[in-house]
Amino acid sequence: MMTKRQNRMVFVGLLIAGAILAVTLLFQALGTNSNYFYSPTEVAQGKAPVGRSFRLGGLVTVGSFKREDLKSTFEVTDNKNKFTIQYTGILPDLFREGQGIITTGSLVDGIFVATEVLAKHDENYMPPEVADALEKAKEK
Repeated sequence: MMTKRQNRMVFVGLLIAGAILAVTLLFQALGTNSNYFYSPTEVAQGKAPVGRSFRLGGLVTVGSFKREDLKSTFEVTDNKNKFTIQYTGILPDLFREGQGIITTGSLVDGIFVATEVLAKHDENYMPPEVADALEKAKEK
């Protein structure tokens, strides 16, 4: 038979083990769901994950947009490198060539297959990640 003190110690030990398990599961869930942003230059340098979802952004290259039914193909640039993006679905109303966008998707055979396309919401706004990527490309 266990004393009250031993019962309390077992209870505290189980609480600590449960808390550690909960924190571990939380960090695993956050790690697998986070989509990191990459510029076309970083993707060209091989820094982006292959076979995992990530965000790619930049300016839509003028003259690169092609549409066939709901399948759209266009290029995104950071003024240093370009990357071809393929998207099936309805593009945002604000999607235009020469404007900043962010896409979410993954690399498939050297082409970025997007599952989501986000366009800027007015003439003065550019997603901060896209602005940073353009600045980095200028510096190099």
